[in-house]
Formats: sequence, structure tokens, C-alpha cells
Amino acid sequence: MQLTFLGNTGLRVSELCLGAMTFGTESGWGADEATSRTMFGAFDDAGGNFIDTADAYTNGTSERMLGSFLKGRRDRFVVGTKYTVSSDRTDPNAGGNHRKNMTRSLEGSLDRLGTDYVDLYWVHVWDGFTPIEETVRALDDAVRAGKVLHIGFSDVPAWLVARADAIAELAHFTRPAAIQVEYNLAQREAERELIPMAEALGMSVLDWSPLGGGALSGKLLDSAEPEGYEGRVASGAVPRAFDKYKGDRATVITKELVAAAAELGCTPAQLAIAWLRQRSPAHIPIIGARSLTHLRDNLGAVHIEIPEGVATRLDNISRIDLGFPHDFVRNGWPDWYGDVPSRMDPRVRTVGRRALGLDEVAPLGDRPQP
Repeated sequence: MQLTFLGNTGLRVSELCLGAMTFGTESGWGADEATSRTMFGAFDDAGGNFIDTADAYTNGTSERMLGSFLKGRRDRFVVGTKYTVSSDRTDPNAGGNHRKNMTRSLEGSLDRLGTDYVDLYWVHVWDGFTPIEETVRALDDAVRAGKVLHIGFSDVPAWLVARADAIAELAHFTRPAAIQVEYNLAQREAERELIPMAEALGMSVLDWSPLGGGALSGKLLDSAEPEGYEGRVASGAVPRAFDKYKGDRATVITKELVAAAAELGCTPAQLAIAWLRQRSPAHIPIIGARSLTHLRDNLGAVHIEIPEGVATRLDNISRIDLGFPHDFVRNGWPDWYGDVPSRMDPRVRTVGRRALGLDEVAPLGDRPQP
């Protein structure tokens, strides 16, 4: 496995991140300690050093297991954990993005992980109430105290991350190094604002659910399964949160993915993860598995190079409408700027070109007028 950098920092991380959300059986669909330890070892053997967890995963068991696996070699790994989710619904301050919950949550995570610092501390999800100034300052204080090295935002709107970054830059606080978003072939909404923002500001993009809860592995297409999707949900094989991946659009995308994988001689899961890796250098897919077999299959994605024709097929069948203002700006280029877009060297300002879809538009003479 190759290494990359975490955002604009000098921290070296593996090109895949191991998701520890499946460490523990409290969720009803995770892995026991022996299996989790084996998967951690396989990831380590493959050259992986980047691990993602959260205080809320399996009621803290994920962090406790990970702390056990790291014992005696903590500094060799880059560990990220998160806070926000309430640990006590009867306590109004036991959840949220505010300073009190962050301070309490961080101390709990450090204790469970058996370490005195975390490499990357995430805001897990936007709570909708806490002033972002409070969150940014509290995170910076944790960095200055030596308990956190870098910070990131997971499941937070792009405008709020950009505001946090601007505040941090102007106040000389620690700037966000990464965002974490749900992103895969069947779920590309993050392309509207979040991913262009991250690329423009130099943040890494950690893609969670790269297989859409396992749907993009093709397992939901198996008509030989007598219980079908509902049976898989009942058994815990597919979390109910991934209902969206059983719709018609996801099915069409998955069938194309399965066909393309067969042509390339790889598994659909490997191709789906490889597609993420080839989107841009900013992407770091988070791979999570409940078995060593599945993890090893996912790790094989680093060896997949997608031919241009296959990449185009997958991109076309999964493309989404970006909506306003993206489509409006894109369609107005001929009237506003003449032939400038078609004359621009494609190596120039690639982030802006992608955000505006300039690498996808037809020559000016072949384009319909808005």
C-alpha cells in the first residue's frame, strides 16, 4: 500500500483507511474481538497505518479494542476518532459540538484507546446549534495541549467547514486537515459542494461507505437469496440506514459495476473502491469489513487501474445533476466567456475546471444554448 499526505499537513497516511466501526458486536452486525484483531493485523501487514473510529462506535468497544491492538506500537499508527454523538440522552450536555462535550469526550476516548494523544480528532456531525467559533477554538486548545495533532469535520455542510477554516486561518488556530463524507458510485451528492471545497482548500476527503453498505459488492442482486433484502436486514447483514441502496438507480449502477468488474477480472467491491481512489489524490476511502475475507478483498483495490473506457462508463451511469448554481454557470460559459474555456490548458486550475464541469462539456459549436 502506498502512502499519501493528510490534507496540507506533513502527516503520512496509507492510501486506504481502516474503518473500525465494525470492531465489536454491540451493533448487531459487527465483528468479535478475535476477528477484529485479525483484520487489524492484515491491514498492518498490507502497509496500512491509518485507522478511523469514534467514541460512539459499538458503545466505546471499538476504541477499547483498537487500544488493545495498538498496545506497544501506538506511534506507528495514525489514529482518528470522533466526538458529538450523545453518550447519555438524559444529559443535555452529553452530546453536541460544544466545548464541554468535546473535553469530556476526548478524555474518554484517550482512556479507551490507551494513549495520551490522537492524530486526528473529528467533529462527528453538525449539531445545528453550537457556534462554529466555539468548536474551532476548543479544538485548537486540544491541539495546543498536545492531546490532538490534527482536526477534521465529518458530516458537516460545506459552508460551515469553509467558515471554520477561514476562522482558523485568520485567528492562527489549527485548520481542518480533512473532511469525511458518504461518497460512492451510487451516492455522489458530495460532488455538489463538499468535495470541490475540500480540494480547493487542500483537505483530504475520507470516503465512508465506499460500497454503499455492501450493496456495491453486488450482494443485493443475488436473487438466489430466499430471504432477499428484508432477510438481510433482519439478520444484521445490511443496516436499515442503507435502504437507499436498494432502489432502481442503485441497482442499475451496481449491475454496470458488476459487469465492468467481470471484464477487468476483479471483484465489484475492488472496482468500486478503485473508482474512488482515481477520482483525485484527495480521496482516501475508508474500508470496513466484518470478516478477514472481505477485508482482504477490499485491500486488493489498490492494485486496480481502471481503463479510461470503463471509468467513463461508470461515471456516466452514476452521474448526478449538480443543480444550481453549477448547471447555470456551466451552461452560461459560451455567452459569458466566449471560447476561453475550450482554449484553457486542462492542467490549469483543475479543481475549478472539475467544479464547473469544464472537462465534461462538448465543444462550443456542439453545445445547446441555455
